Amino acid sequence: MTAALPSGAVADLPGDAPDLASDGVDTSQLFAQVPFNHLLGLQREYAQDGVARLVLQPRADLTNNHQAVHGGVLMSLMDSAMSSAALSASGFTKAVVTIDMTSSFLKPAHGRLVAHASVQGGGKSVCFCECRIEDEAGHTVARAMGTFRYVRP
Repeated sequence: MTAALPSGAVADLPGDAPDLASDGVDTSQLFAQVPFNHLLGLQREYAQDGVARLVLQPRADLTNNHQAVHGGVLMSLMDSAMSSAALSASGFTKAVVTIDMTSSFLKPAHGRLVAHASVQGGGKSVCFCECRIEDEAGHTVARAMGTFRYVRP
């Protein structure tokens, strides 16, 4: 039986340690190894120097009852984009896990979607990111902020 964590507590993760030396590990391919990214059809176009861009070409099975892309899909897209930005900020020498994410949905999302994410700050153990999703007309349809914890790959 696992004890519940107090509100706001972060669990220690296997392999997590204060010194996250990379030991020559390359995490640049972690995105491609996540089955959920394939299920959604997410494509990473760019991830370098704390900036990432992901693309989603929506399908009917990813929509809600208003024929717009489901909010959960948008959140997953933003989470993956910010994770990619955080990984790239470490030079792809660390892995990340999401600690916290806040999202806002500004308008219904239709057509090809592009997520633009960037690192806004942080240090050796955490990374703060922002993301916005634009539709094919260039309108911002959603925004997010996220906090990511660096862990051993």
